[in-house]
Amino acid sequence: MQFKNKLAVVTGGASGIGKGVSKLLLERGARIAVIDLTEKGLFSAVSSLKENTGNISTFVCDVTNRNSLEKTVNSIESELGHIEILVNAAGVIAAKGFEDTLISRIEDWDLTYSVNVKGTVIASELIAENMKLRRRGKIVNIASHGGRKGAGGSLSAYTASKAAVIHYTQSLAIDMAPHNINVNSVCPGTIWTPMWEQIAERRIRSNSKMKGMTPREVYDKFIEEECPMKKEQTVEDVAKAVAFFASEDANVITGQSLNVNGGTRMD
Repeated sequence: MQFKNKLAVVTGGASGIGKGVSKLLLERGARIAVIDLTEKGLFSAVSSLKENTGNISTFVCDVTNRNSLEKTVNSIESELGHIEILVNAAGVIAAKGFEDTLISRIEDWDLTYSVNVKGTVIASELIAENMKLRRRGKIVNIASHGGRKGAGGSLSAYTASKAAVIHYTQSLAIDMAPHNINVNSVCPGTIWTPMWEQIAERRIRSNSKMKGMTPREVYDKFIEEECPMKKEQTVEDVAKAVAFFASEDANVITGQSLNVNGGTRMD
């Protein structure tokens, strides 16, 4: 199997894209250490992947807390062995109340940069130190095609944070290249997750033409009108891109950011 017995850490692995990545890596033979914020979320994730639970370990941790995450990483290495793959999937779109506003508030900037950027940096730095000792490793960051181009209104904080992840990926790739560690990012497009459902709810509230539509109908309309391929992108699509970057097939690829978006953005 592609990742037989390799140990992968997935932050934010209890839901959304992180959960999808965990599922695919498990199916391809990896052992998974899932890090997430709540015990409830982790329990739910493991329950839904119950056929593979022997290869899943869960750890409750806030990725923005360096001391807590350092203890968690040490526990993972002590209990499970060397970490060979890190997927930084922990992310938020905004603070509570985002769907009721048309601007990015200071609390949105604080939270998106804390989780999306600071959390990615802390996890990468801690785990890369151990990878450097063994002169091998794969780090894959989940960014967004929204990070390719600025967006106004309530998405400005989110898209700016994802632009930071893309640039951080390039910077870390330069630093890790002498240690034989690959660092890349995947930029998901329009994926039906709880995060996009929040976006749809906000659009319904702010656009009278969408009154009476369900969030899913808003999503389908966006795919039809804005996606050149007119194809819904899925968590599974993103997970396959992550798996590529985490595989031996990507040994000479580093510092890259791959759009998985049906052509919605091509920059």
